Amino acid sequence: MKKILLLSALTALFAACSQDKAPKVLVLYYSQTSTTKVVAEEISKRLGADIEEIVPVEPYGTDFQATIARSSQERESGKLPEIKPLASDISSYDVIFLGYPVWFGTYALPIGTLLDNVDFSGKKVVPFCTFGSGGLDSSTRDLKAKLSGAEVLPGYGVRQARIAAVPAEVERFLKLGGFLEGEAEEYEDFGAVHPVSEAESAIFDAAVGTYPMIQAKAESVSSRPVPGGTEYLFEARDIPRGPAPDPAAPATPPFKVCVLDLDGQDPVFTQVLR
Repeated sequence: MKKILLLSALTALFAACSQDKAPKVLVLYYSQTSTTKVVAEEISKRLGADIEEIVPVEPYGTDFQATIARSSQERESGKLPEIKPLASDISSYDVIFLGYPVWFGTYALPIGTLLDNVDFSGKKVVPFCTFGSGGLDSSTRDLKAKLSGAEVLPGYGVRQARIAAVPAEVERFLKLGGFLEGEAEEYEDFGAVHPVSEAESAIFDAAVGTYPMIQAKAESVSSRPVPGGTEYLFEARDIPRGPAPDPAAPATPPFKVCVLDLDGQDPVFTQVLR
């Protein structure tokens, strides 16, 4: 309900602006491997918005382990990467779509540099991100904490493994947010939470598959119909790795996994919420 109210308020804002002048929109993004770039360009194309890439002075490259090592060192030292100056004048825009890959559960470090050096006060900021398993919710929380002078709106996130879904999902997201004209189907709320059945457990296991970052067992679930199938919201708990844990130790906290089970397709998880 809160999300619906936020989106309704945004739709009203854009309608009011259209009577005077359309809000000026910028799509601003950092993309390490060009995956986030795909989303940024789709948003820019749909809205006819200006677009600019955030470029580190020293690029990270595409090697995963090298990026982990470098960004870990930067996080520990508190020294953020230097980025090249922006060509865009942020002060001239009303709405900033801010895109990034998720690193360590939040926005990538070049975004941290941007936030430290650019004033977003009075702007409406719409996050969008790409990730291996999740991070839209956690990175949005961090953006809200960092950008106290801006209004951070509900965002869009997609797993790198589901990049083919971007055109349809971005169109729906923009329409629901009032950024794009046209109607998009509102999904009903998830139903009541209940213990997983054997069939539902099999759907969860098939969705997470061999993804190395998820070794968990589903405990409870709720679901709702979506076009072409069912969306599940599982609550799961990590399966201990290595030696058996101390029975006296506190249990690991549960986390949530969104799963799409569409007709004629294998189940796939869309994001992890921790």
